[in-house]
Amino acid sequence: MSIAANIGKIKQELSQNVKLIAVSKTKPVQTLMEAYDAGQKIFGENKVQELLTKYEQMPKDIEWHMIGHLQSNKVKYIIPFIHLIHSVDSENLLAEINKQAAKLNKVQKVLLQISIADEETKFGFEQGHLLKVIDKYLNDEFENVEIIGLMGMATFTDNLDQIAGEFAGLKKLFDEIKSDYLSNQDSFKQISMGMSSDYKLAIANGSTMIRVGSNIFGGR
Repeated sequence: MSIAANIGKIKQELSQNVKLIAVSKTKPVQTLMEAYDAGQKIFGENKVQELLTKYEQMPKDIEWHMIGHLQSNKVKYIIPFIHLIHSVDSENLLAEINKQAAKLNKVQKVLLQISIADEETKFGFEQGHLLKVIDKYLNDEFENVEIIGLMGMATFTDNLDQIAGEFAGLKKLFDEIKSDYLSNQDSFKQISMGMSSDYKLAIANGSTMIRVGSNIFGGR
């Protein structure tokens, strides 16, 4: 099927509260433009340099999302235009985003990445440290960021029960933080989880943003 047909098929499966982020890493601008011309305006990139190149070359009504591991020294390059950073996995990174956003008098939307996978290679906050960061956020230590939700990556496995359990755990944590800490913040409502192989499971467990690459563009 064509890229346009793939996007249409996926969007038919989504309710209104679920956003489709087209994961465009390694794909050339020409391929991304096929998705854009089919109405896809939200793209996710993993690497800053590739993101910058595509931002310069593509239409400016695109909503760019940073979904890969982000180094603190690269933050300043994307802050001027990035819509949402999914992968905030440390307090130091959050502080740098806050610092760079302040320079531009901008409030940067972010998600806090939570370690939910049974893999040491995945990044993310552990729950105890997460609560410390939330506490500092509520005490206005990060005035130029807006935490609008959580992000997680499931274990790379064929065990669907394990994946579903990890997604359910992230939804439970989200609900607890919402009710216990951020009940008065209407913007805290996003859960970014689910990729090409498991997005249906993710949606069933409360995802509001799915990050889909190969089901749109084909394999690398």
